[in-house]
Amino acid sequence: MSAGPVVGFVGLGRMGAPMAANVARAGFPLVVHDRRPEAAEPLVAAGARWAADAAGCAAAADVLVTMLPTPADVREVLLGTAGAGGAAGALRPGSTWIDMSTSTPEVAAEVRRVVEPRGVAVLDAPVAGMVAGARAGTLGIYVGGDAETLAACRPVLEAMGDPERILHIGPHGTGYVAKLCINLLWFMHEVAAAEVLSIGVRAGARLEALQRAIVASPATSQVVAQDLDRVWRDGDYDQSFPLALVCKDLGLATDLARAVGVPAEMTALTEQVFRRAMATYGGDAGEMSAVRLYEDLTRTPLRYSA
Repeated sequence: MSAGPVVGFVGLGRMGAPMAANVARAGFPLVVHDRRPEAAEPLVAAGARWAADAAGCAAAADVLVTMLPTPADVREVLLGTAGAGGAAGALRPGSTWIDMSTSTPEVAAEVRRVVEPRGVAVLDAPVAGMVAGARAGTLGIYVGGDAETLAACRPVLEAMGDPERILHIGPHGTGYVAKLCINLLWFMHEVAAAEVLSIGVRAGARLEALQRAIVASPATSQVVAQDLDRVWRDGDYDQSFPLALVCKDLGLATDLARAVGVPAEMTALTEQVFRRAMATYGGDAGEMSAVRLYEDLTRTPLRYSA
């Protein structure tokens, strides 16, 4: 593939590092920055350029991608301290900022007010698919922004995601909304599955038989059919996405529900279960630790028979 636009990538964590690697693998010139320089070493060794700060990364980029843990991190990286000195001010006219973080429309709107008058385009494009999807380049990507900007940036996004799952949700901010809704429903499914299967196993059903019955019924979900299989088989609660980020996302979903005036009792209960799990196992414990919480409370491991 011939060289395309220079892609700057800020945020090389569990998700960002493999996403950036796929951008480079697709043939795009890559400039990278992370607050931990060691996180960039494999990419630099493979040919990426290192930028000493986020502003330097933005200045070198035709397309700047950010993949950051929280909305506060997005604000700090783009706007800097007191709205000065961040990457937003270094973006060149004609460039594009794509935020792939799980953030909020409000933070992105602050950045847009700074960059759009200078001719910088913006997309919000958060992702789903876990670390495995980031490594494989098969992420789902949920895009908010105008269709023309998405079309121009699609080759970069296709380096990281499944082309059939790069979905234009609507105007600015709606990509974030879609991602929060997807995460919220997934976490609800996890808690519901843990509770229901705990009841069934305690009542005498074998886990594998009960799981098969649910999958063959109208009550099935991908969470029961596939995602929690690593727990049932290996006791793997997926530390690639920690409880601290689960609770952050649930807090953002709760805030969104409140802002739009929707009663959110199930959201509140789901957040309560995960916060109890985090208090019990710590913020670094895996995202499926709500299952572990039910197992420990009922003294009933949810495992397939040997």
